[in-house]
Amino acid sequence: MLVITRQIKAARSLLGWEQHQLALQSGVAISTIRRLEGLKDAPIAAHFDTINKIRCAFERAGIEFLGHPAPGVRLKTTSMGDDRIL
Repeated sequence: MLVITRQIKAARSLLGWEQHQLALQSGVAISTIRRLEGLKDAPIAAHFDTINKIRCAFERAGIEFLGHPAPGVRLKTTSMGDDRIL
């Protein structure tokens, strides 16, 4: 579950992606990515389709969204056992 803009930055950080890479992988305009990340810790203010495209791009890359007890993201375990949580 993608709930706050901070999760976008954290997920990009775990993957080592720049904003333009997320735009390419998700099919969302880079201007939209910039606008969303500029919202600080606010809930995401975007169309459902936009949020879904971003979430799906991250999930294809191995990101898992966490929502309880606090929102966050985690890179799914690799064969090396490397679980990183932000």
